[in-house]
Amino acid sequence: MQETQTLNDLALNDLPTPCLVLDVAKVERNIARLRAHLAPMGVTLRPHLKTGKSVEVAHMVMDTPEGPATVSTLKEAQLFAAAGVRDMIYAVGITPDKLNAVLALRAQGVDLAVLLDSPEQAVFVAQHSRDAGVAIPALIEIDCDGHRSGVRPDDAAQLLAIAGALGDNLRGVLTHAGGSYGARGDDALRQCAQVERDGVVVAAEILRAGGHACPVVSLGSTPTAHYATDLSGVTEVRAGVFVFQDLVMAGVGVCGVEDIALSVLASVIGHQRDKGWVLVDAGWMAMSRDRGTARQAVDQGYGLVCDITGTPIPDLLMVDANQEHGIIALRPGAEGTLPDLPIGARLRILPNHACATGAQHGSYHIVRGQSDRVEAAWPRFGGW
Repeated sequence: MQETQTLNDLALNDLPTPCLVLDVAKVERNIARLRAHLAPMGVTLRPHLKTGKSVEVAHMVMDTPEGPATVSTLKEAQLFAAAGVRDMIYAVGITPDKLNAVLALRAQGVDLAVLLDSPEQAVFVAQHSRDAGVAIPALIEIDCDGHRSGVRPDDAAQLLAIAGALGDNLRGVLTHAGGSYGARGDDALRQCAQVERDGVVVAAEILRAGGHACPVVSLGSTPTAHYATDLSGVTEVRAGVFVFQDLVMAGVGVCGVEDIALSVLASVIGHQRDKGWVLVDAGWMAMSRDRGTARQAVDQGYGLVCDITGTPIPDLLMVDANQEHGIIALRPGAEGTLPDLPIGARLRILPNHACATGAQHGSYHIVRGQSDRVEAAWPRFGGW
């Protein structure tokens, strides 16, 4: 990995565009907010590091430099392990070809657990463990809301079949309320959080009643982590995008636009005045193709446009994007006027999905609040 750079006397206007800007003051507030919400419920926060993919960001959000943490790729596990993280869940369904890499990390002293939702997976994890003479801990994924993969919480036959095949490799159960991204309003979000909690706890109780230890009961999504009110029976909460927040989370109601810490710095490169367009050098290669807000009450296009301090410009959106061209225009139906943005003017664009936008870039340029001073460049990585 690249090393962190400390930048002396550099301002946002000095950076090549497009590039990624991260406001660490907002990051600190976002982390503190979730920790304060969870603290009275007595659960561990196991942050998902897939949003940041950065050692520096990981150190801001984890309890200790060793974890605990959640990862979504083996590359994340390997690079965070190299940086000293020792307690991780690889929270994507496991395949046989990945188990040698898991064993290699465990041989380095990394407590890396895997995820599965079928007896077939349980059999090969258990067999691989026996062959290697090293137990690979596994969690059973629970489908609490029909959103994605996992075993239904009340499917006792499937749960017990998986647990029986795993034997001593069973560490617990894990769920993710991905359906909460479609919820709107406080009551709906609290209901999603309760359904998530109830589902994973029921699954754990079925396993225990069947004679299986189930020490870890893990749940989490950014919406439900913020709206949970009852986490009895749960040992840990996982969430990731809460660190940065984004326009989708603002549309769900989890945060305000003012909480979004990540933006893309872009330069004005032209005008199509008869069309009401301003062109910038940040297209979908810089912003990503993610259009998650298109399904929400307020469609934010490819991103919400701000001035160089990060303050939103009223009704100004990136309404369309080509590979390297972004088209800036007034929100459809807006009655305002297009601001005067000369060639070379700098803008910051808030993303729909922080994970997807971050993935387009190799580093974060660190600022604090509305200051234009760039404190450092933090490397981030991609790949699998």
